[in-house]
Amino acid sequence: MHGGGDSHHVVRIDARPAYNPRFPQLEPHEATLRILLADDERAIAITLADDLKRAGHDVRVASDGGEARDALAQESFDVLVTDIRMPVVSGVELLEAVKARGADTEVIIITGYGTIDSAVDAIRKGAFDYILKPFDNDVILVALRKIEEIRRLRDENAELRETLGREKGLEQIIGRSVAMQRVADRIRTVADSDARVLITGESGTGKERVARAIHDISGRRDKPFVPLACAAIPSTLLEDEIFGHERGAYTDAKERKPGRFERANGGTLFLDDIDDMPLETQVKLLRVLQEGVVEPLGAREAIPVDVRVIAATKIDLADAVEDGEFREDLYYRLNVVPVDLPPLRDRDGDIPLLVEHFLQRFAAGREYEIPPEVLAELCAYRWPGNVRELENSVERAVALAGSSTVLTRDLLLEGALRRRKRTGEDADGPIVSLKESVRDSEKKAIRRALKATEGHRANAAKTLGISRKNLWEKMKEYEID
Repeated sequence: MHGGGDSHHVVRIDARPAYNPRFPQLEPHEATLRILLADDERAIAITLADDLKRAGHDVRVASDGGEARDALAQESFDVLVTDIRMPVVSGVELLEAVKARGADTEVIIITGYGTIDSAVDAIRKGAFDYILKPFDNDVILVALRKIEEIRRLRDENAELRETLGREKGLEQIIGRSVAMQRVADRIRTVADSDARVLITGESGTGKERVARAIHDISGRRDKPFVPLACAAIPSTLLEDEIFGHERGAYTDAKERKPGRFERANGGTLFLDDIDDMPLETQVKLLRVLQEGVVEPLGAREAIPVDVRVIAATKIDLADAVEDGEFREDLYYRLNVVPVDLPPLRDRDGDIPLLVEHFLQRFAAGREYEIPPEVLAELCAYRWPGNVRELENSVERAVALAGSSTVLTRDLLLEGALRRRKRTGEDADGPIVSLKESVRDSEKKAIRRALKATEGHRANAAKTLGISRKNLWEKMKEYEID
């Protein structure tokens, strides 16, 4: 038991004495807590510090409140064990200072002059425990074990929340196909870094979903995710939308407008259809990526921003660089980590999963049945609009279905059904092989695109959503001049 005595010097306990069998319920373990022990009674300080060290803790001893205050300012501690009455600074003042700084330090108060009021006051101010002298050291050790257990549970909960957050973020990526599993693996790999990502894929393949999934499982998930579809904004307004403007920057600029970069500060900016960005805007975007500052129109000074940029494109940007339609330096800045999204027709087995997912979303509690033969037709259809077309089809089917059974006519548009008849997919027309049907459709599409672009291959490839190299190969295969 401990009572009085006094001393005014700091004792550092560095050696690890042998285990003391006085406390068999408290087995020695790996040091997990860094403890500051503040007490002006030397006998208590030395003997308590010895037992704390034997229990596996790293201990520093301060002989008064002033020493303890200086130690707290210079180092971080997991636990402060402090007497209330000490020279220079009291234990309550140390408690208040620790809590005011928001430090992750638990405080155990010890005193020989305790009252119910003082105990209540200490707990109210954030003390973990309040222990009266005289005491056995195992009382302190038990309190420390409680702190360790609380920290362990807190860390486990944080880890669990992290894991659940990741899984929730990846719920947006639906599919068991090998192609989509590769995409999910790439998302997990790249999410924790700040590396820029370039997502490629045909229109409707879900590029924004992938960008959101990356953001949602990244360290920036609590900050804004700001999307911008470059193709949806007129080129004359795109620069103002991205970078913003100051009041009075031009005639109609009556108020300051922060751009998308400022709105995404700390988080993620998703630039969809980056291939539609004008060259002059590309130059300004490149500067932001290089220097980490944005200059709103009319601003006198650049504004620092911390933004992760994820871009998406429906064409092969390397071809656009070759054709002088996209800056090469910007392409390499954006294409740090490529993620290629497969078209729905190449995602074997994913269509039933997606249909079920969209049915649950749009059914509003009602139950719908899709006969196996209808599902087979959906799997055979090529879905030129990809996942977006399938999603719209299921939503329409739920709205139009006259019963709980969903039929093919509910899911496919009239135009899609007519295309199926022309290519022999319907029983009412001649049946041809799938390979012949694909060849015929591709040849017609390529000819129409070349005619519409007056033979400009780069523009035709962009219209078709394929690379210029891919277009050239198909023209050669189908003998199209």
